[in-house]
Amino acid sequence: MNLLTKFESKSNRVKGLAFHPRLPLLAASLHNGSVQLWNYQMGTLVDRFDEHDGPVRGVAIHPSRPLLVTGGDDYKIKVWDIRPQGRRCLFTLHGHLDYVRTVQFHHEMPWILSCSDDQTIRIWNSTSRNCIAILTGHSHYIMSAQFHPKDDLIVSAAMDQTVRVWDISGLRRNTPNTQPGSFDTFDTFSTVKYVLEGHDRGVNWASFHPTLPLIVSSADDRQIKLWRMSETKAWEVDTCRGHFNNVSGALFHPRHELILSVGEDKTIRVWDMGKRTAVQTFRREHDRFWVLACHPELNLFAAGHDNGLIVFKLERERPAFTLHLDNLYYIRDKYVRQYDLNTGSDVGVLSVRKLGSQYVQPRTLSFNPAERSVIAVSNSDNGIYELVALPKDVGGELRDSTNDGKRGTGSSAIFVARNRFAVLNKTSQVIEIRDLSNSITKTIKPPVQTNDIFYGGTASLLLSSPTAVLLYDIQQQKVLAEIASPPVKYVVWSTDGMFVALLSKHTITIANKVLGQSSLIHETIRIKSGAWDDSGVFIYSTLNHIKYTLPQGDNGIIKTLDQPVYLTRVKGKTIHCLDRSARPRTISIDPTEYRFKLALTRNNYDEVLHIIRTSNLVGQSIIVYLQKKGFPEIALHFVQDKTTRFDLAIECGNLDVALETARAIDRPECWNRLAQQALKQGNHKVVEKAYQQTKSFDHLSFLYLVTGSTDKLMRMQKIAESRGDPMSRFHNAIYAGDVEGRIAILRDVGLHPLAYLTAKTNELTDLAQEILEEAGLTELDMEDVPNFGTSTLKTPPVVTATSQLVWPLLSLGENYFEKALLNGHLEEVGEETYVNGIDGAKAGAKVGADDWMNEDNGDEEEDVEDAAGWDLDTEEIEAQADVGEEVAEGVEEAGAGAAPGVSESEVWVRNSPFAADHVAAGSFESAMQLLNRQHGIVAFESLKPLFISIYRASHAYLSPHASLPPLQLHIRRNIEESSATRVLPVVVHSITSVKAQFREAYRLLQAKKLPDTAEAFRSILEALLFVVITTDDEAKEWRSLVTLAKEYLLGVLIELERLRVIEKEPENVRRMLELAIYFTHCKLQPQHLKISLNLAMTVSTKANNHATAAKLARRLIDLQPDGNNCCRLQARRALAAGERNPRNALEISYDEFTEFELCGASFTPIYKGSPSVQCPYTGAFFLPEYKGKLDPLTRLTEIGAPSSGMPAPR
Repeated sequence: MNLLTKFESKSNRVKGLAFHPRLPLLAASLHNGSVQLWNYQMGTLVDRFDEHDGPVRGVAIHPSRPLLVTGGDDYKIKVWDIRPQGRRCLFTLHGHLDYVRTVQFHHEMPWILSCSDDQTIRIWNSTSRNCIAILTGHSHYIMSAQFHPKDDLIVSAAMDQTVRVWDISGLRRNTPNTQPGSFDTFDTFSTVKYVLEGHDRGVNWASFHPTLPLIVSSADDRQIKLWRMSETKAWEVDTCRGHFNNVSGALFHPRHELILSVGEDKTIRVWDMGKRTAVQTFRREHDRFWVLACHPELNLFAAGHDNGLIVFKLERERPAFTLHLDNLYYIRDKYVRQYDLNTGSDVGVLSVRKLGSQYVQPRTLSFNPAERSVIAVSNSDNGIYELVALPKDVGGELRDSTNDGKRGTGSSAIFVARNRFAVLNKTSQVIEIRDLSNSITKTIKPPVQTNDIFYGGTASLLLSSPTAVLLYDIQQQKVLAEIASPPVKYVVWSTDGMFVALLSKHTITIANKVLGQSSLIHETIRIKSGAWDDSGVFIYSTLNHIKYTLPQGDNGIIKTLDQPVYLTRVKGKTIHCLDRSARPRTISIDPTEYRFKLALTRNNYDEVLHIIRTSNLVGQSIIVYLQKKGFPEIALHFVQDKTTRFDLAIECGNLDVALETARAIDRPECWNRLAQQALKQGNHKVVEKAYQQTKSFDHLSFLYLVTGSTDKLMRMQKIAESRGDPMSRFHNAIYAGDVEGRIAILRDVGLHPLAYLTAKTNELTDLAQEILEEAGLTELDMEDVPNFGTSTLKTPPVVTATSQLVWPLLSLGENYFEKALLNGHLEEVGEETYVNGIDGAKAGAKVGADDWMNEDNGDEEEDVEDAAGWDLDTEEIEAQADVGEEVAEGVEEAGAGAAPGVSESEVWVRNSPFAADHVAAGSFESAMQLLNRQHGIVAFESLKPLFISIYRASHAYLSPHASLPPLQLHIRRNIEESSATRVLPVVVHSITSVKAQFREAYRLLQAKKLPDTAEAFRSILEALLFVVITTDDEAKEWRSLVTLAKEYLLGVLIELERLRVIEKEPENVRRMLELAIYFTHCKLQPQHLKISLNLAMTVSTKANNHATAAKLARRLIDLQPDGNNCCRLQARRALAAGERNPRNALEISYDEFTEFELCGASFTPIYKGSPSVQCPYTGAFFLPEYKGKLDPLTRLTEIGAPSSGMPAPR
């Protein structure tokens, strides 16, 4: 027997506990004065109540109403409303004169029972809020009092070492006087029925058995006593001894003959009620237990201790079951039963009552249909199994499995073939293959630590390890496949064996039969079971939901559950399952949502249309899903909200619906979005309407210009004049070519010089003279104005009027839904078009298309009938048609048997292992795979321009005729080659071209444009990825160029980091010195290394690090910087200063005597022998913590990723 913890919380000492009878709520009263309300399924604190002063010792929840009652050391009893919308204290009951120990609601009457250290038990009427009875008789603190679950009895326990049973039947028959202060008649309604004496010290707890006339009590004498009652007397039955400190509480197990107890000895103990012996003990290291409670309906218990509470159960409630065809074999109350899913017949076929402990149900059941036998496995005694043949005739007396069953030890056992089964011994990590006589035929040592085994197909096993699941072939004794997964608890195979669901505590992994993962679903609460739908959807249950997941990972909720169920099979709209009492039941579900999504993912559009027509699919989730999957035109069908409908219409480009909804909404932002979408589609008429609604006059004017609407431009000029907007008038005059209009506007605003020049350059002499006179000038005054000549700027003439035309767009073909869903409304499709299944979708689509064709044909037939009166010579036309058909048939026969050859692009991909050739062929996907495999490239965004340029450079386009599309010509690098196996594309990037890039990068470095230099060397490294190597010498030169570019890039980035430190952290002189010195260790060309050495020497000298400066000066002199006397002289001075004062003012992290590499991310040394990782492309070194991250140097590769390198020269 195991204690299975379902929930645990940390808090102050818990003194009282109470379960909600229907909801997963638990109330806990704490020693610090708080009352907590927990959702133990979700593990969340729902609410807390803090109105008591001092510890709260008693708490109870009403059996049918949303009420909570608490009692504390402040002598008060409080009743609370626990509904989510109004959690508050309803009223407080005053009357006790000392600590209130326990409180309880009556199961029928509006009574509240309380007991107190004032030696009284009180019964309160929760309706009138008055005390209706006071039970006196105890002579010490009363520690607990409880109603009988059925009869009018109360049991109480007190520190006077007695347990008393009170008869309150008179209270039910006669309600006493409830006037305040009327206490004289209380005792007449209750009598002490029994006084149970036997404990040697104070009694802490007493409770009734739920069905039998028994009482259990626990006391400070460390004993638990069992009492029996009759109509006339009560007596002690037996005593359970074993606790070694005070026993805080004890109660009966509601389903088994067990007693549970908790004590201050930090233990929870389970006792056999018949044998009066301890069955199991569960210990905690540091927490004394104070209270114990059981759920009124479920197999759940709660215990409160010094630091919180624990919710637990004593046995697994998941029944062992297995499904074969239409028969479900399952175990209930240790009987194997056979349930026919079709007829509903449920019969027992075998007893396994002697398999393991009587309190532990078998964990798994495996069925062999060939031999009609089962293997049941129990966790008792470290795991035992039993192989039994089921009787062929169902009915009659049940046979016990011990008669002819074969037993063995093992934590798991399953059938793997017709006459073989596998047994896992978890302790010794051995898998035994046994035959039906239980003899070992083969022993296997698992390749990994195996916690459980599952069926993996004939002669195969699924081995569950802590981090993965392995598909293991028993005969070949090798691992066929592996998939990473949390510890797997259950495995569910689809009916056809093509897919498998691996169920863990919180995750589901969907994989194919060779463990290729297709999706991973994560749940926040426990996953209980699952089954496959006939259509390939996996249905699973959690603690409170039935959910679904599609093969690619889309999931959702089907139904909410009150209590968990264990799914066995899903058929249509019915789910077959077992409940927690192992009784078969069926649940009706609506599979419309997941079948709709499945049909969409499988492109089964005919079924999609059928579901839309016949089902009520509504909800924001469906709309969002359709948008996400790229079907906004279908989502339009479900939406009535105008704003959402407008958004969907814009997304799917349905301008008609968008215009209609924009008119209804009539907001500027909607019109602006509509204008943008219509402009993309070239529908300038809709754009015009949108601009008119938003009064975008400037946009309208430009639109009229590009569409050649001269008359509308003139109208816009008049509108601008009425608006008093001279600038708009001027623009429209320019657009319309109205010179006189422009002159009039310039005169109106007082710009006479511009008006004069405009008139003069457009040869309007009279108008120019008029302007001069208006300005008070003469021609003589204009002699110093240069002559600009005659204006040649004219408005381009309109060749073809497009103002009434909508610009054409590239047609992408008619979408199936564009045919079936017009303007968001579904066209009616005949019933015969719906065929369930993937293949049926094609037939349905064909029928739907035929319907559309028939509509067009019908119109044509009507036209022919209307033209019958024209007396046309139809025979000649038909004869010409026959001749045309014969010619077409001849052409078709001539081309019979012809098939297209292999395209040039495909030949390039086949012939080359270089990424550049794949890019040239347009096979970007395979090129990216090669770059990842050869160089560890993972970030391809920056390579996009290179991809496009290489592809474009590898093709030319020739237009043989203006009316024909251009021919695409593939440019080869070996034009003389005729063999198809050696044809390759032109080389775009070569070593020679890359060297030219090096020269440009050197120039930028000399100019100290460091950011540009860094980008230049990154570009070089990117280009080198696409260099094609043809000889070994080229391969060596390629590698040296990669290394050189890497060294320069690293040095430049170090210098940029030094400049950043100077600007942002001027006080960090040490880091600035280190970076300057690290720069000198980059393997640069001598002329550039000289720059870094001179820089580091100068910086070290300024920081009074003369010893380091001298060493750098020595290196600089050794380079012999010819022609730079200033640099040589400066180095000699630094060397002399270092010899005079060979000390450093600042200690820096630099050891010149130990070989080191520089980390390309942190710019710190990695000394020889220290762990490091490398860039798979450039070979740059990094500290181990950067493994798996993006290389900051190239921004292309994953640090530490495996790579094969550049392929051999070809």
